[in-house]
Amino acid sequence: MFTLYYAAHTCALASHIALEDAGAPYSLQRIDFRKTEQQSADYLKINAKGRVPALVTPRGILTETPAILAFIAQSFPAAALAPLDDPFAFAELQAFNNYLCATLHVAHAHRMRGHRWASEASSFADMQRKVPESVGACFDLIERQMLRGPWVMGDTYTIADPYLLTVAQWLEGDGVDPKRIPRVIEHRARMAERPNVKKAIAEELAE
Repeated sequence: MFTLYYAAHTCALASHIALEDAGAPYSLQRIDFRKTEQQSADYLKINAKGRVPALVTPRGILTETPAILAFIAQSFPAAALAPLDDPFAFAELQAFNNYLCATLHVAHAHRMRGHRWASEASSFADMQRKVPESVGACFDLIERQMLRGPWVMGDTYTIADPYLLTVAQWLEGDGVDPKRIPRVIEHRARMAERPNVKKAIAEELAE
């Protein structure tokens, strides 16, 4: 049994969907960002980074979305969520997920978490003005070169797909015009029709 610590509207959704896709036994533990529960002493014992997701497993606690997604795919190989028998293809998948984590998500975070990088209010405002450009450039690259379609890696659904869906839900809030990335938007709509995606989103939005 696993326990996924999550908050609504965060990248934890990708791991939530992957657990559903894998048929994994798990429970959910909501962390309320409005109450800053991510900084509580109890949660910092789970994840000292004070962020979500965190996945409690029988062997210990995992953090960071790419690592959690890879762990789920490797733990439930029958679900075929990653090309586990092809080291190069698996590395390509990991490269995509790490781009979302290390580049796109960081660009997105400059809109509301400028305090991570600066102290002056003027710096926060400058970061926010830059977000449509920086996040938009990430999605442009995904649109042109990285999204092979109909799924991220081509014809086969993988753990990269719930991750792309998750970050693509933020793009309008980041000021990115969806008309410039029609393939990403089509992917987002395709994902939204999957029963496991509907279930995970409904669970996360339920109060």
